[in-house]
Amino acid sequence: MFKVIALLVKKSGLSRDELIEHYEHHHVPLVTGLAPVPMSYRRNYVVSDEAAEGDVDIITELTFPDRAAYESWVAVMYAPGSGIAEDECTFLDRSRTRSFIVEEHITA
Repeated sequence: MFKVIALLVKKSGLSRDELIEHYEHHHVPLVTGLAPVPMSYRRNYVVSDEAAEGDVDIITELTFPDRAAYESWVAVMYAPGSGIAEDECTFLDRSRTRSFIVEEHITA
């Protein structure tokens, strides 16, 4: 399994409810309409008061069978004309997006 975690920050002036509404009802269908859905595609919306305001609003988790599947998916997502980057600009501060390839360890 190949897993990627992305830390996303909403665009200034956008409420949490507006962020969730756009991501879930516009962006996710755009993503899933372009390429096969990853093995998992989870969006975790930060609600804790412990997080600094504006530090991170969404923790997105994507899993793929392997790195090649991930790279193929990314190539489709960010191909010219896909609309993904343009849509992200409407609700995210893309300059603050951070993503990490992670190794998952699970305790049974």
